[in-house]
Amino acid sequence: MNWNTGDIVRVPYKTGEYVAEVLENHDGKLLVKVLAVTKYPTQGDLHTSYEVDVPLFHQRTALSYLEKFYVPGQSVIRYNAAIPDYKESVRIALEREMDKMKKMSAWAQRCLVELENIHKEAFTNSK
Repeated sequence: MNWNTGDIVRVPYKTGEYVAEVLENHDGKLLVKVLAVTKYPTQGDLHTSYEVDVPLFHQRTALSYLEKFYVPGQSVIRYNAAIPDYKESVRIALEREMDKMKKMSAWAQRCLVELENIHKEAFTNSK
């Protein structure tokens, strides 16, 4: 797709996703500036998912309002909705990510209970 200055796009960047404005197009590599956040960046060590005992557990914050970065043009899609307020978009994306982690934690705890029951049945009953 041919992107023009001023186009509003949705941009995945590292582990987050943003609404951004195209500032420049350099042969398919776009310079964009952040207008809003749609997905809050993932926390932790990306190379060892779900591990907490790692040398560096990364804390990632969302890109700043109007922060500029380059992105391949083929990785963006047009954004046609109203552009949300930046600060409100960060709050919503952050709370959505927190809710996701809480649900994952509750799911993991339930799985652990069920696995402990299976373990108990399999290895404490003599058959």
